[in-house]
Amino acid sequence: MGDVAKDLTSGTVGGAAQLIVGHPFDTIKVKLQSQPVPLPGQPPKYAGAMDAVKQTLAAEGPRGLYKGMGAPLATVAAFNALLFTVRGQMESFLRTEPGVPLTVNQQVIAGAGAGVAVSFLACPTELIKCRLQAQSALAVDAGSAGVAVKYGGPMDVAKQVLRSEGGARGLFKGLVPTLAREVPGNAAMFGVYEALKQYMAGGTDTSKLGRGSLIVAGGLAGASFWSSVYPTDVVKSVLQVDDYKNPKYKGSMHAFRSILASEGVKGLYKGFGPAMARSIPANAACFLAYEVTRSSLG
Repeated sequence: MGDVAKDLTSGTVGGAAQLIVGHPFDTIKVKLQSQPVPLPGQPPKYAGAMDAVKQTLAAEGPRGLYKGMGAPLATVAAFNALLFTVRGQMESFLRTEPGVPLTVNQQVIAGAGAGVAVSFLACPTELIKCRLQAQSALAVDAGSAGVAVKYGGPMDVAKQVLRSEGGARGLFKGLVPTLAREVPGNAAMFGVYEALKQYMAGGTDTSKLGRGSLIVAGGLAGASFWSSVYPTDVVKSVLQVDDYKNPKYKGSMHAFRSILASEGVKGLYKGFGPAMARSIPANAACFLAYEVTRSSLG
């Protein structure tokens, strides 16, 4: 099996592990990010992450925490295969001699290149996911006992966007903040991952590291992704769930300025707690699954 095929297979397994572990945290993150700004004197729909979990479970049951999982599950193979394959090809391009480990700086460049590639797949996938996750938070009647359902599932979101939001272009709403998240985020993540592995290995040869070390490195690498780019993810989410016919935001910078003006810096970090709580176990699972699979393939 060639290196590309090994990266494709290992990336797929790693992505599946990441999704299963992390999706409930992601659902709560999006609900907190996309809830409407309360009227003066009124409390927000969700008081915090735990309140969002309680309300979701009460209104939708445990399945509500996995809402929107169909879209990323359908594309997790393609997304992670693309991420790790492009990263692998970038490593081959940057490597000075066959078999020589890359430096941390070279891993940063490889991660940034992989981030560019995956942005074009992540944008439509996350638009569908965010619409499904956020629709209950955006319900007009916040006091209703049930959940206002606009979309019947991932395919229904795609059909409605294609039909009424400008065709295929509508699926790429939020591409600019997606690129602004994925490029520096993946540069930081793969750079930190390699730096931690080399630190724990005491040198550039990291092939003998145990699973515990890989879990620690993967978890902290995932945390570095979100801590470095989180405000751009908030901007992406609000743009992607914004009403097409009566938009609240004119673009990425307008959304950024509007959030800052109405909610302050705190508004750019809505859902940060669930995102960080998700990133450590989800990325630990992803990198461990990737490394174990890649190692087993030779």
